[in-house]
Amino acid sequence: MRLTEFMESTSNFETILATISDHKNQLITGVSGSATTLLLAALHEKLNHPQLIVVDSLYHMQELAADLENLLPETEIYQFPVEEVLAAEVATSSPNYRLQRVLALNALQNHDPAIVIASTAGLRRKLIKPTEFKKAALHLKPGMELDLEQLRAQLGAMGYQYQQMVLRPGDFAIRGSIIDVYALNTELPIRIDLFDTEIDSLRTFDPESQRSQKNLAEVTVLPATDFILPITEFERVAQKMTKEQADLQALVTDQEQRQVLNSHFAELISALKKHELPVEMLEYADLVYPEAASLLDYLPPAGSLYLDDWPRIKETGQRLEKDELSWLDEKMQHHERGQAGLLGHDPEQLVADDDHAQTYLALFKKGMGQKRFAALTDLNTRPMQRFFGQMQLLKNELQSWQAQGETIVLLAQSQERRQQMAKTMAEFGVQAVETQPDSLLEHQTQLTAMTLANGFEYPQANLVVITENEMFAQVKQRKIRPQKLANAERLKSYTDLKPGDYVVHVNHGIGIFSGIKTMTVDGANQDYMVINYRNHAQIFVPVTQLDLVQKYVASEGKVPHINRLGGTEWAKTKARVAARVEDIADELVDLYAARETETGYAFPKDDYLQEKFEAEFPYQETPDQLRSIKEIKKDMESERPMDRLLVGDVGYGKTEVALRAVFKAVLGGKQVAFLVPTTILAQQHYDTMKSRFEGFPIEIAMMSRFRTPKQLKETEAGLKNGKIDVVVGTHRLLSKDVQFNDLGLLVIDEEQRFGVKHKERLKQLKHNIDVLTLTATPIPRTLHMSMMGVRDLSVIETPPADRYPIQTYVMEQNQAAIRDGILRELQRGGQIYYLHNRVNDIERVVFELQELVPEARIGYIHGQMTESQLEGVLYDFIRGEYDVLVTTSIIETGVDIANVNTLFVEDADRMGLSQLYQIRGRIGRSNRVAYAYFMYQPNKVLTELGEKRLAAIRDFTELGSGFKIAMRDLAIRGAGNLLGKQQHGFIDSVGYDLYSEMLSEAVAQKRGQVKKPVSNAEIDVNVEAYLPDEYVSDSRQKIALYKQIRQAKSDQELLDLQGDLLDRFGDYGKPVENLLLVGKLKMNADAAMLASIKRQRDNLNLTFTKAGSQVIKPPAIIKALAKTRFKATMGQTDDGCLTIRLVIQPKMTQKDWLEQLIVLVSGIKQAVNAAIESKNDPNDNAASAQDQKQDKESDE
Repeated sequence: MRLTEFMESTSNFETILATISDHKNQLITGVSGSATTLLLAALHEKLNHPQLIVVDSLYHMQELAADLENLLPETEIYQFPVEEVLAAEVATSSPNYRLQRVLALNALQNHDPAIVIASTAGLRRKLIKPTEFKKAALHLKPGMELDLEQLRAQLGAMGYQYQQMVLRPGDFAIRGSIIDVYALNTELPIRIDLFDTEIDSLRTFDPESQRSQKNLAEVTVLPATDFILPITEFERVAQKMTKEQADLQALVTDQEQRQVLNSHFAELISALKKHELPVEMLEYADLVYPEAASLLDYLPPAGSLYLDDWPRIKETGQRLEKDELSWLDEKMQHHERGQAGLLGHDPEQLVADDDHAQTYLALFKKGMGQKRFAALTDLNTRPMQRFFGQMQLLKNELQSWQAQGETIVLLAQSQERRQQMAKTMAEFGVQAVETQPDSLLEHQTQLTAMTLANGFEYPQANLVVITENEMFAQVKQRKIRPQKLANAERLKSYTDLKPGDYVVHVNHGIGIFSGIKTMTVDGANQDYMVINYRNHAQIFVPVTQLDLVQKYVASEGKVPHINRLGGTEWAKTKARVAARVEDIADELVDLYAARETETGYAFPKDDYLQEKFEAEFPYQETPDQLRSIKEIKKDMESERPMDRLLVGDVGYGKTEVALRAVFKAVLGGKQVAFLVPTTILAQQHYDTMKSRFEGFPIEIAMMSRFRTPKQLKETEAGLKNGKIDVVVGTHRLLSKDVQFNDLGLLVIDEEQRFGVKHKERLKQLKHNIDVLTLTATPIPRTLHMSMMGVRDLSVIETPPADRYPIQTYVMEQNQAAIRDGILRELQRGGQIYYLHNRVNDIERVVFELQELVPEARIGYIHGQMTESQLEGVLYDFIRGEYDVLVTTSIIETGVDIANVNTLFVEDADRMGLSQLYQIRGRIGRSNRVAYAYFMYQPNKVLTELGEKRLAAIRDFTELGSGFKIAMRDLAIRGAGNLLGKQQHGFIDSVGYDLYSEMLSEAVAQKRGQVKKPVSNAEIDVNVEAYLPDEYVSDSRQKIALYKQIRQAKSDQELLDLQGDLLDRFGDYGKPVENLLLVGKLKMNADAAMLASIKRQRDNLNLTFTKAGSQVIKPPAIIKALAKTRFKATMGQTDDGCLTIRLVIQPKMTQKDWLEQLIVLVSGIKQAVNAAIESKNDPNDNAASAQDQKQDKESDE
């Protein structure tokens, strides 16, 4: 039997089912928690129509949905999430909520047998009429006729936004006859290829590479939001808004207020005229939908309605209405709104007027008011008690249930847990059989692998359900399915150039990029990059030499010195940096050599204890975590002392990786020191280890200011005689009186935060032992390359599976939203950070919050407290003595408190991007949705910069965008830290990319790696080779494509690129075809060591570089020439460089001679390669192949 069948076999259930089928109202009492879930799932199995369940809050909605997914396929469960405070709904740009709402409405409309769960706020929401919603979907299949203009208008009205390039759900783009749409309801975006006005093909594509994937037979595009209007209605709403604006203007006298008012309305009205409905229009829902529908109108007549706890739904409805009225009132006083109707429905009225079969669920009969019911059923279920791992108590209870012949189902989280629990049970003499969830046995005690939110007793069905949660205290977390939209918010690469950016030209220095210009030279069109220098000088860089230009990246806010053209200034700067780079390269190489020769301790391979320890990790490891763990263990098992850097964004599970290494070291009989920068972190790591190492024979101690002198003395003694295995501590660990018995592993957290003195002491400690350093400051790839061999790197880039992205709101400061946010967090037992960045009036803020939320306990910290005061308050906060911590931005440096999942930031428009990101990284550390509210002062006009920052942070909701935001901001700081302070100035003077290039070359040279010689050939063959504007109009995409062509390393890459172009932009003409040919020519010419290829009328002149002339032998050239139809003569320049003059034959077309030229040059390339191979003697061959491989890797 399945669990639901126990429910279905009772007479109560039959009564309930019959009442619903007769379309009558009923009340069911004595049901709560997972018993409710079981009842709803059983009804769903029996009824063949949609069901709408209304609960009181967003939190309960998410809880019920998660629990139902344990019993039913997740494809049949939909949520309709709506923010409880209107201001928050306007401020969030959460595509996830929009998507869930659209899918829920669609499911109700299609009469699918689905369950839709909504909160009171969802029931209040005013919606477009169901018939109009149905019309708003697009059904596409090949062969259909489409009118482009109409399609553009329709997608706009459906809530999609027009962009140059489709990157995230809700975008669409049109390029010639190709339309890209990222629908909310498809896994990948869709590319529609038109032939004239007919759909030629439909295919999905990857938003990252923009490359098509597979063809589709048909597709339905749902609206991008549930807040939409029919195209015909926009005009009416725009008129209403214009009238509202005129009415308000008559009331406002103050000039500045008038300006704010006008700009507010002008923006909204111009959007409406473009057939767009901005989310801000929710504040005018009464104007948008004069005859609004509600969720109940979407529920088909046969569908049934469930109200889970009517009294609480009523109460929430009244509270929301009161909040809304006070908010509207405030708007009217500020003259931002005229007389307004209500913006939401009244839930009580809706339910009273509704004709569906209504089922009320409650624990008790109270608070139902004047409701009339056709049936009253008391299920009489009881929630399960908690046993907290006391097996004896559990055994006694089980025996008394068994005596009554009950069916007892013990739930385990997974198959593995089920086996472990079976062992535990057997040890305590409890008889239990193991069963599958779909074949449970009656009147038996059984273990089965499934989850429910909580256990219960249901005497009428003789059923007892106990979850792992009730049996033992701590539980493995369940895997949460990854969110579909999380990966969509990709950041464009930091190398994206736009006019006005600073760029570095390797030979001319730092200038300003001013755009791409198509110029006609010798009768052929070509694209050039225009760079401006001092004193109005300009240079034009042909796109074949794009690789000489890099975007200038340096420490945040640094404005570079723009160079003069000509002169020696840039050459001097480069020379200065090169000298410095030499020194660093020497240091690195010495370090490297020293490490190679030392021998350390080789730890034994893993044993069963290690496996047991790892199996107890309560989360799913990410692939990156597993890879890092493997790398670290391999290092520990080898003779060579480990020196590994583990890089990962905040909250990516670096600690767990470190703990496994610690465990391994202790099992290998060595001691471990875990060094952290702050007392609070020491305390946190200590607590984590205590709980993770519980039940294993490991002694842990802590050394920090939270310990008394007596405790510290004992710890010192324990370390000296080897009683203590692991010690966590601040730099107190580094003092001279701390002696280890047998130290085998040193773990350092956030090394960059220790001073120079400490680092010297560390060096002595590190001698011959394994070292693992953890850091969250991302270090860009190019630096990794030059650091290779000095330090081994493990990078964790994937966020843990059950982390939700952080719901981010950007909004005006608003008391109702703050109160609601704090209460929402308290309701689920969490804590809150409130960031107020001025010390002088922080106490006033505490007082105001206390008045706003009297039930919360509020503490505060700021940077002017003494360190011990600070630590005292934080320590209390970690232990849960306060609910809200009001703080200055001091919080941005690494304190991890998993229980804090709501953050408010005042005046967020004044903070830097990386700062906002770092601060936001303090929340969302557990498997709950976290909320971040970035607030700015009401009626304040944001500066453009402030606005951009807030928009960026709102879009990067996914975890791990740290790596990407970092490229701009942190990359540089990280790079500085890695090699010491003096680097900074040098990086700033030549820009980041050039710097790392110089460094990696210097290191390679010092280590005696011979780089395979290549030239940088100048190609000037007078053909039209460029991307015309009508083919690719967006200059950023243009630059990216030119770069790809320039950087291609093989014919295959160029072929792929050609496919890409066809796929993304459609068929191309001559200039693009030539561009690809010239790209291929340049790629081969560089490898063939040619200095230039120039065309003069019918002659092509090829000149070799000096080095090339020495390598290549004339016979090889003649052999290559034999494969072409050119007439040729060979010669030499004055300074001894080989030249070849080719004569273009009269019958050759442009394409002919270009292709022939490519054949020749690639023939020469092969000859050059062969000559170089044979020049390095046979012993060297293997080495040089190895070097080439390394070179290739470092180039990539």
